[in-house]
Amino acid sequence: MEQFICNRCGKKHDITPNRWKCECGGVLNIVKDSPKIDVAAWNNYPNTLWRYFETMPFAKDSKTWESVTMGEGQSPLIVLDPMEPNTYVKIDYMMPTLSFKDRGAVVLMTKAKELGVSKVIADSSGNAGTAIAAYAARCNIACDIYLSDETSPKKIAQIKAHGATIKEIHGTREEIAAAAQKAVDAEKVFYASHVYNPYFYEGTKTYAYEIYEQLKGAPDALIIPVGNGTLVLGAYYGFKELFESKLIEKIPKIVAIQAANCAPLMRAYENGLEIAEPVTNKGTLAEGIAIAAPARSRQILEAVRETNGLFIDIKEDEILSARAMLADKGFYVEVTTAANYAGYLKYKKAPDEKIIIPLCGAGIKSK
Repeated sequence: MEQFICNRCGKKHDITPNRWKCECGGVLNIVKDSPKIDVAAWNNYPNTLWRYFETMPFAKDSKTWESVTMGEGQSPLIVLDPMEPNTYVKIDYMMPTLSFKDRGAVVLMTKAKELGVSKVIADSSGNAGTAIAAYAARCNIACDIYLSDETSPKKIAQIKAHGATIKEIHGTREEIAAAAQKAVDAEKVFYASHVYNPYFYEGTKTYAYEIYEQLKGAPDALIIPVGNGTLVLGAYYGFKELFESKLIEKIPKIVAIQAANCAPLMRAYENGLEIAEPVTNKGTLAEGIAIAAPARSRQILEAVRETNGLFIDIKEDEILSARAMLADKGFYVEVTTAANYAGYLKYKKAPDEKIIIPLCGAGIKSK
């Protein structure tokens, strides 16, 4: 029987449709060994993130994903500027729902389908909700998405188009999550959370596998925006698995970017804390990383520290000017992604340091 393990108290739980956290309140991870990576096997699968199927915790003969996939993954890796040949952008907005969240959503909804789930609930600042709604539609699973009444209308329209029921909540990102969790417990349905369900990270870890193939190795540093940590943790776990299989010699340094107006992880890092203390979100244009109390803060801080990484915080005017600069280079990104490039501009890089910046969401998603 597949099992979860609590990140806080270590208790194990069987994986069931209704289990999303431990009784102690801790978040769950999947009980599994680091996969033995067989690079030769990747070519037995389509050229999508499902190339890495054998590294994911599914039964070896499982074919469920074949009816769920929309060809996500394998996003281009491009030199950002000929004057800076060691800085690359990975264009993760070239996904079915125009954001990197499709990586996690397709794997999570494939698992939900295997578990025989008939309805899911998720909360989101927009992109994860869109991705869950799209893949729920692929799986013929009913879907409620809880989000802020101030979410970009374009993201709301996208979620509605996939047939999901939208529950608009007036309140903070944490209050929206609490409303969704209350509904999950009351209705006893599957919580398709990109924060709480560790199957989501089995999808986002493919970001690392793709970079490994595209670069024929590992970069020196990854610049990644962080709110709930879905891409930071996915990238860390993916490169860690490659390292443990002796395919790379070191795990890249994680440079995590937060908006200055909502930076609990940055504060915890600076103060040497293991867990971030909640902050008040003073308001940021980067809605995708405006997380005042990240549930997996312990794991995020661990990932940054274990890779000798660091946090950089970004002011609002820096976000907007970075967005304009990326557009000048041909990349039209949503505001949250621009925070990432703003972080790169502040990062003191070493000569010849090989750096990758994800372009997480398409510009047409923003207000």
